[in-house]
Amino acid sequence: MSATAAPRTIRIEQDLPASAARIWDLWTTASGIASWWAPDGFVVTVDALDLRPGGTLSYTMTATGAEQVAFMESAGLPLSTPSTKTFTVVEPQRRLGYTTSADFIPGVTPYDFLTEVELTPTDGGVHVTMTVDAMHDDEWTERLVAGRRNELANLAHLVA
Repeated sequence: MSATAAPRTIRIEQDLPASAARIWDLWTTASGIASWWAPDGFVVTVDALDLRPGGTLSYTMTATGAEQVAFMESAGLPLSTPSTKTFTVVEPQRRLGYTTSADFIPGVTPYDFLTEVELTPTDGGVHVTMTVDAMHDDEWTERLVAGRRNELANLAHLVA
């Protein structure tokens, strides 16, 4: 018998001056996702969205900024990367969970990692708690966390 350790998780939090309903809409509709999801220097196009446990979000992220294009090329990564997330939890205006397939990293066997988002109403809007599984190494985990923080900053800017 073998045991697998639970993945290490990272928690990212952000207060936003918007209702849980507004944040939910931005996080769960194609137009909402396209308006903020991508980190700086990238754009996202939503290809398909089936918002239910077991449903998927399929999108393509494309590097458009000069620095990001140069990084992707130097790392041997394509400028456009399709991605699929599979929803694990869908509780409108409260909780959203999804796995992401890390199938785009050269030399790394594809694997899934979990992201969970909790929305808690506050007097000034909503508190977002995002919990993400660490990736296969520290460098990729740092990239993931930086990207998620950038996404939340984009979301905060959008609703400000």
